[in-house]
Amino acid sequence: MKLILGSGSPRRKELLAQIGVVADEIRPPDIDETPQKGEIPRAYCTRIAHEKVLAVDANPDDIVLCADTTVALGRRILGKPVNAGEAAQFLHMLSGRRHRVITAMALKKGDHIWQRDVVTTVEMKRLSDVEINGYLATNDWQGKAGGYGIQGPASAFIPWISGSFSAVMGLPLAETSGLLQAAGYPVWQTMKDKT
Repeated sequence: MKLILGSGSPRRKELLAQIGVVADEIRPPDIDETPQKGEIPRAYCTRIAHEKVLAVDANPDDIVLCADTTVALGRRILGKPVNAGEAAQFLHMLSGRRHRVITAMALKKGDHIWQRDVVTTVEMKRLSDVEINGYLATNDWQGKAGGYGIQGPASAFIPWISGSFSAVMGLPLAETSGLLQAAGYPVWQTMKDKT
C-alpha cells in the first residue's frame, strides 16, 4: 500500500510530517479550479477536492489524499491571487473583518472515496497601507488562498481564530488522521516506527 499525496503544496507535506506521515509519492493533479457560476464556497471547495482525487492515477491498493483550501468572504470565493495587485485587493477586503477558511479533503482507495471538510472562522485586524505593502513585499502571499498564509508573516494580522489552525494552513490534521485510519493507513504504527 502506497500513500500518494495529490498536492504540490509544501505546507501539506510538512503538516503530514507533523503526525509522522510521509507520502510515498507526490502527484499534484492538473484540474480546472474555476468556480462554477453561482457556486458557493463550501460546495466549491468540496467539489475541487473530489475532482483532484479522481484525477490522480493510482493502483487499487494505493491511498490518494487530496485537499483544497478556500477563503470565503460571505458567498465570495477568494482563491489564490494571480498577482500582487489582486493580493492587495483581497487583503483590503479582509481587513478588519471575520472570514471563513474552508479546507476540504478527499481520500481515495480503490473505488471508495472518503470526504470531509473543516470550516474555520478567522478574524483579521484592520490593516494599514504600510502593513499591506510590507506584507506584499515578502511575496508570502503567492500561492495562498485569500492572499495570505497564517503560518508566515501574516500571523501578525490574525488576533483570533475559531476552529482548526492546521486547516487554515491547508490540511486539518485531526480529520486527515481519521480519514487515513478509515482507509486502513497505519498512522499510529508509522509514528511508532519513527521513534
